[in-house]
Amino acid sequence: PPPTLISPPMTFLATQSPPATADEGPLENDGWFPDIDMQALRKTARLDGTVTPERLRHASQMAVMSVNSELGSWADLQRQAGHASLLDVPATQLGQKSWLELCYLRAVYSAVQADLVEAYRNQDTTGAGDKKADAMEPKADEYRRNMRWAISDMLGIRRTTVELI
Repeated sequence: PPPTLISPPMTFLATQSPPATADEGPLENDGWFPDIDMQALRKTARLDGTVTPERLRHASQMAVMSVNSELGSWADLQRQAGHASLLDVPATQLGQKSWLELCYLRAVYSAVQADLVEAYRNQDTTGAGDKKADAMEPKADEYRRNMRWAISDMLGIRRTTVELI
């Protein structure tokens, strides 16, 4: 009889999605704006296993600094009005969360996602990777738009500025 061909076992290598996050404690904020729950961010943003806890923390720190900076003058006015934290500012409640807290988290999460999309767009240098990176560019713009809208909503300003030429 002819010899039986035995195929080598197939292997599949995939990243854990998401990576172990037991040591991923909250990102402490400035005391006025809320801390960022890193596990909630990871779940909400649907981040896969390629985003390490260290990279996520760094992107989150940059996002928090950026959003806090943009909201700095507004936060100062709220402090002067006697509000000890963002959660103390009167706002509509949705579920158990303040609408302002939801907007703040959306701004931070969107900034994180935009940063990560831009950082990971160069991971694959094949022709298919170039096409995928080109497809991801509009996604980063959408995340930045969502960040802008959330900040505008908190500041009570219009989302769109239109000027006739």
